[in-house]
Amino acid sequence: MAGSASRPEQPGTYIKFDGALGHVENLFNLIAAASILVLMLLAVVQVVGRFVFNTPVPGFIDITEQAMAVFAFGGIAYCQRVGGHIRMEMVLGKLSGRSLWIAELVGVLLIAVVVALLIWGSWYHFDRSWTIGDSTMDISLPTWPSKLIIPAALSLLFLRLLLQAYGYLRLVLRPDAEPYGVPLIHDVTETAQHEIEEAFGDEAIAGDNK
Repeated sequence: MAGSASRPEQPGTYIKFDGALGHVENLFNLIAAASILVLMLLAVVQVVGRFVFNTPVPGFIDITEQAMAVFAFGGIAYCQRVGGHIRMEMVLGKLSGRSLWIAELVGVLLIAVVVALLIWGSWYHFDRSWTIGDSTMDISLPTWPSKLIIPAALSLLFLRLLLQAYGYLRLVLRPDAEPYGVPLIHDVTETAQHEIEEAFGDEAIAGDNK
């Protein structure tokens, strides 16, 4: 346990903002997961209705197309926070200390620039859809809600990237500081342990160690 002398060194405001942003990311991720579940149930109704009752769900394709934006982008910031995305760690895995944090910082800043451009482009498409009243071809669902989700989710990702950039910059200036709010590189054993904890909970690990 860290002593009281180390507590002032902890970035309190940074940790609080990380926690607040994490709650929003969890909500977006939950909505994305719920949309997948609802779409799966709707697909079951579609199949049963078509082949058993000869009554398919009206506009099933339109609904599916609009829902794709929800589950494709809703959890993107959450994935960035937990480091669940695919990372090329062949080079990063050989770095350590300040050189590692500099490489991570540069990578995060480059991604943030790309995401900022994507936000601008996706907002343009939302504004165009809103202005002309664009809708789907079958049941005329308005397309602007799904197009609004994309810049909203990307903006959340942009905030996460800025937060991680600050976290890496803090480590560049002080390589001996404790990492906060940044994904870390784990070896095979640590990765397997984390996957077990996520699947079965911490109690499974504690039970095996007894």
